Amino acid sequence: MSEQQRVLIVDDHPLFRKGLAQMLQTIPAFRLVGEAAGGAAGLVLARELQPDLMLLDLNMRDMGGIEVLRSLRAAQSDACVVVITVSDRAADLVAALQAGADGYLLKDMEPEAMMAALRDAAAGRIVVSEQLTHLLAAALRGDNRPHTAAAAGLTEQEVRILEKIAAGLSNKLIGRELDIAEGTVKVHVKHILRKLELRSRVEAAVWAVEHLRR
Repeated sequence: MSEQQRVLIVDDHPLFRKGLAQMLQTIPAFRLVGEAAGGAAGLVLARELQPDLMLLDLNMRDMGGIEVLRSLRAAQSDACVVVITVSDRAADLVAALQAGADGYLLKDMEPEAMMAALRDAAAGRIVVSEQLTHLLAAALRGDNRPHTAAAAGLTEQEVRILEKIAAGLSNKLIGRELDIAEGTVKVHVKHILRKLELRSRVEAAVWAVEHLRR
């Protein structure tokens, strides 16, 4: 990342918001451009500031993080949104990812781990707190979705792209590695999600880890 990532924090807990802001100041790659104490105010700031990275609380009094996410994605926002929450419930994790979150981190992470995860998120990688990945895998295992690439009808190119998604690469990086346009990658990703009956890249990444190399 050659340019600073413009960051917006949306969280209704003042102490956590302040601590997160102070932590971001120690990372040269990030520049805090705004803070909001609620979901509705966060949406307004997101539209005004157009941040690169949005750090979003899940449970807020006026407007929850899921609703904020849906509104952002409906407005075609391409900001990277990482949910930072106290909830380790599988239902909340899946709901956030299906609403369009690019990551899901727990507030009790060690500061160094949190900073590393945020750097990864800003670089276009998928970030989920390590202790939660088994919850997502279990949720995907207990359904009737395809369990092999062949059963899903994935093409060779789609399998290659899915492997890159599982490695945490963004659409832009996948395009570079496979020598195809970023827009073409986006189309393939949509097809992959439809064929696997999934709604998010993170779910696709977990599916790939679970099923591709068996």
